[in-house]
Amino acid sequence: MSTDKQERTGVWLVGARGSVATTTVVGALAIGAGLADAAGMVTALEPFAAAGLPETGGLVFGGHDIAEVSWGEKAEALAEAGVLPGRLVQAVAGDLKDAEGDLRPAPASGHSGRDAERIAADLAAFAERHGLDRTVVVHVASTEPAAAPDPAHQDADALAARLAAGEPVLPPSSLYAWAAMAAGCSYVDFTPSTGARLPALAQLAERQQVPFAGRDGKTGETLVKSVLAPMFAFRNLKVGSWSSVNLLGGGDGATLAEPGANAAKTASKTEVLRSILGYLPEGQVRIDEVTDLGDAKTAWDLVTFTGFLGARMRVDFTWSGIDSALAAPLVLDLARLTARAHQASRVGALKELAFFFKDPHGGPAHDLPSQWQRLCAFATELAPAA
Repeated sequence: MSTDKQERTGVWLVGARGSVATTTVVGALAIGAGLADAAGMVTALEPFAAAGLPETGGLVFGGHDIAEVSWGEKAEALAEAGVLPGRLVQAVAGDLKDAEGDLRPAPASGHSGRDAERIAADLAAFAERHGLDRTVVVHVASTEPAAAPDPAHQDADALAARLAAGEPVLPPSSLYAWAAMAAGCSYVDFTPSTGARLPALAQLAERQQVPFAGRDGKTGETLVKSVLAPMFAFRNLKVGSWSSVNLLGGGDGATLAEPGANAAKTASKTEVLRSILGYLPEGQVRIDEVTDLGDAKTAWDLVTFTGFLGARMRVDFTWSGIDSALAAPLVLDLARLTARAHQASRVGALKELAFFFKDPHGGPAHDLPSQWQRLCAFATELAPAA
């Protein structure tokens, strides 16, 4: 496949006025203007140079949100909180205001077939307005409680019939996935919400010939787990316990104070250890809201393990970071990779993107080294023919 013509790629952000989305857009504008480098972006590394990915500075942004704060106001608030450099926010203020014209209010209920039709219509209008060749929908909205099982989730035709009848059969994240696929767009789950993780949505992706990826971006403490846990497994050291305490503020902290959303997030973080070690050690994952932390988050982990002749030992570490600054470059990576995969006629779950997620579609290996190797091989596969 030749890609002599640089295609125009849109990125539609669900939760567009939030911290992660705003940081993503400011970052892309700054990189495009030559005001910032691509630190934190995996796709800026050499293995991806020949993959034919869309240019970061050429991405066109739009999105849905229930909030009404402007991108400019949100960016200024993030600058005051130390998340974004104030000079960059000022430098891209004009472009940020122009991009604001592509934000739309989220559907009121976010559950009905009529809402799905409206989302799809907004996506179609966005593509037409900017002459886009393809659009990637990225879900970065608040984490939802896990969806209750429903027979309609198993079959695309049954699900379509119930949506047409006006039944609230899908959680909002899955309704966005349905609408995106129906509109011919690819979809990325960056949160642990249900999103595309339903058999009916996998069927729809096949019918519409679109790829999807997810879920739950691996940005901080779980990233460290995916590096450390293989060490214990490879050295035949038995992990007796692994306890984690995560403290965070901001919108995520408030969302995860809700028990259902908290349970969905902790389940996603726990699965990494079970997959890598082959068992689940004693210990809990806790996520607590500390409003004074703002957009920063801190995690403390304590690992106890047994070595030769029963020697008992321990490792503990502290991870402190700014969630939006960790997540935003990965959103850009995923948008670029998923758009290119769509262009290359890839369909269904992109298991090769497991490197970016705590709970990846398809359940491939969770350890970071093997995920990295698979991702690099994927980049080679995506390289356009000479």
